[in-house]
Amino acid sequence: MPSHPDSSVGYDTDLIVIGGGPAGCAAARMAASVGMRSVVIEPDRLCRNLYRISALNNALGGYTSGLELADAMTAELKAMELCRLELGRRVTELRAADDRVTVTLDDGRRLVAPYAVVATGVGPLQPGDVPWIVAPEGLFLPPLWQAAADDAEGRTLLVLGGDRPIGTFLRAHPATETRLLVVYPEADVYKVEEVRDDPRVTLLPVEHLTLRPGHRTTVAAEAMSADGTRRNLSADAAYLSIGNVPTAPPGDLLRGSDGYCPPTDQHPRVIVAGDLRSVRYQRIMTALGSGAEAALQAYYAARKLHMRE
Repeated sequence: MPSHPDSSVGYDTDLIVIGGGPAGCAAARMAASVGMRSVVIEPDRLCRNLYRISALNNALGGYTSGLELADAMTAELKAMELCRLELGRRVTELRAADDRVTVTLDDGRRLVAPYAVVATGVGPLQPGDVPWIVAPEGLFLPPLWQAAADDAEGRTLLVLGGDRPIGTFLRAHPATETRLLVVYPEADVYKVEEVRDDPRVTLLPVEHLTLRPGHRTTVAAEAMSADGTRRNLSADAAYLSIGNVPTAPPGDLLRGSDGYCPPTDQHPRVIVAGDLRSVRYQRIMTALGSGAEAALQAYYAARKLHMRE
């Protein structure tokens, strides 16, 4: 078992965990189970995105909402003696060397450990990030999974993109009277299959979508189909479901052409976990598993180094 932080080599803890979502929390929990101390750095609250997921259908333990699972995970981490929480703090730089990882926080402090788990996840793409949407400069819209029942009841919502959160939203609010105008590029038709038969959904495959300034309480847009047909759209509000972009901290992380951070490409002392790894495995269950595996990877590596020394 690795020793506790050793001031003689300048370590502040056994493991630094960057990100307090499901993967980061699982990493800290697994680290504690094998006697490793950890510091979890999270700019918001633990499991902040999980709290906004109204319905779960792929989590063990009988949890049916993100709030229930997030509450359980947060309570467990806060009660762990081997885990120190740095909430409300951002990582401004991550540096990896032969014998350590150094993390700089936004308040100027530096933390040093033998290994770091990076589990910062992803954030929503905005209209200006995709080529098929023309939008006013600087426009930022919320993702659909942040919408509550009151945001949708009796209203028409323009949903940009056909990604999986649409199905999650509909399952979470089965009795909500709403109309979703789902606008998506024709190449993404496979993404909307699970919501195609819901009577609250109108599917609009497009070549381009132009968002126009509307009234203070409405959204206006012009959709152009592949055959050149144009259609004016009006809605009470607009939400995003066009995918995510990685939110990795600056420093010694290697990114692929898609912006994600493949685990096998990283420095041996930097372990990537959760949604930051790839767009293919963005699920709560895979995030939990990869976070736990990342902590074990650090544990076994540290033990091997200690035995060799």
